[in-house]
Amino acid sequence: MSALPPGFISTRDVLDERLSGADVRRLELTYGNEELLYGLDVLGLAGPFSRVTPWELEDERGVRRINASGYAATPFGEMPPAITEFMHEFLRKNRAMGLPQQSTGPWRAALQANLVGLLARELPSHADSQVFFCSSGTEAIEGALKFAKAWRPKAKYQISFASGYHGKTLGSLSLTPNPEYQDIFRPLVPGALTSPYGDLDALTRLIRRVGADNVTCVVVEPIQGEGGVNIPPAGFLRGVGELCRKYGIPVIADEIQTGLGRTGHWFESAAQGLDADIVTLAKPLGGGMTAVGATIVRAPIYKKMLGGLSSKRHSNTFGGGALAMAVGLKSLEYLIENDLPARSAALGAEGLARLQAVQKRFPNLLEAVRGQGMLFALQFRPMVGVPLPGALKELVFEATAILALRELHQGGVMANLSLSSKRTVRLTPALDMPHDVFTTMFDRVEAFAQTHPGARHLLTSTPPQVTARLAAFAASKPKKRTPSDG
Repeated sequence: MSALPPGFISTRDVLDERLSGADVRRLELTYGNEELLYGLDVLGLAGPFSRVTPWELEDERGVRRINASGYAATPFGEMPPAITEFMHEFLRKNRAMGLPQQSTGPWRAALQANLVGLLARELPSHADSQVFFCSSGTEAIEGALKFAKAWRPKAKYQISFASGYHGKTLGSLSLTPNPEYQDIFRPLVPGALTSPYGDLDALTRLIRRVGADNVTCVVVEPIQGEGGVNIPPAGFLRGVGELCRKYGIPVIADEIQTGLGRTGHWFESAAQGLDADIVTLAKPLGGGMTAVGATIVRAPIYKKMLGGLSSKRHSNTFGGGALAMAVGLKSLEYLIENDLPARSAALGAEGLARLQAVQKRFPNLLEAVRGQGMLFALQFRPMVGVPLPGALKELVFEATAILALRELHQGGVMANLSLSSKRTVRLTPALDMPHDVFTTMFDRVEAFAQTHPGARHLLTSTPPQVTARLAAFAASKPKKRTPSDG
């Protein structure tokens, strides 16, 4: 066996934790996404972090924090025993082909059947739907767009909604109306149109203006996650479905963040009365351990794109791999056996009540709070209260959320930013987080508010050297900012 070359980092080096936190940061800053990691490092958020329990992480100094970050991709926390123990068993016992691209595979077969069965329990019209697997949410959206286009090949417009987020590959990015992420990549996929979220009349007018026969599909999030946990008015999703059914337009429900229990329902779109033609899933399917995406499609639409000799018209090298499918199958099993959607609904109501009480006590810090199941949003007042011009206002909004994220972190809670709602921080705790940990998390949020009773305290609590480094970093990296909330 040949020796590893000098300077090569071995698996044993990492597994035995021979790399210090400083080593990890240096290597990441040198060879990875330096700009992102530099900003996180300035804020003291860069880690690395280690698992203490599935719901708690600690930094290199041994400081423990409750993890409500992960952007909803860790439904059972970090390295959950139910999933990791199963993965050990899978690696010991599995004999099925690892990447069955041109053959059947038992793990893929089982997960396909279970996903369709689960969806058909909520929406019986999907009893004969079919599934295409991939490795991420944005890939699931890309596949959904291709299915819709194959179904309506002469149509040229795809409609999504303001403040929405569907991913950052080219097709999904085209339907994510955020110039900050879009502009440098123009021209995007042609035909992307945007309608106000929650406004059925506006969608009706848009469809009529361009002609219903010219609309390939309507893509909608049942609740906008990156938009800041925007919950549509009652009846909106049902109305979208009825409108599109009238004109024969396929509806794609982006359930990547909301699906499989996060909001208290198996499928949030179905709970709101939408019987979508295509449903995309990803984050919770991987159990926080693997990358799994899925696009569930009505059978006639599926066959229109992947029928007969055209069945290789769309493919994915790693989609349907045995390990990913096995973890997806186990994740569904764990969700069902522990009735985690119902638990999310119950804990979500409790958590939202806690946040509403905090907002009522500290209105100069929090302008609004929102929540549905285990998906929470804290919308902060701008830390500079005077009116500011557009670009500067957006910079202040963004800085407000960044400093709030830092102060929550300092107070023992790890949270998420929101890409399309600049001054909104989200909490996406594990669906099976123990009740005492869940309660402690909100105790810490309340303590954070008590020590920052007004938004200006986010700035005054930040060490001057951190503020100065952040200001210099922002000034050196100008970017186009998207008008957001407020």
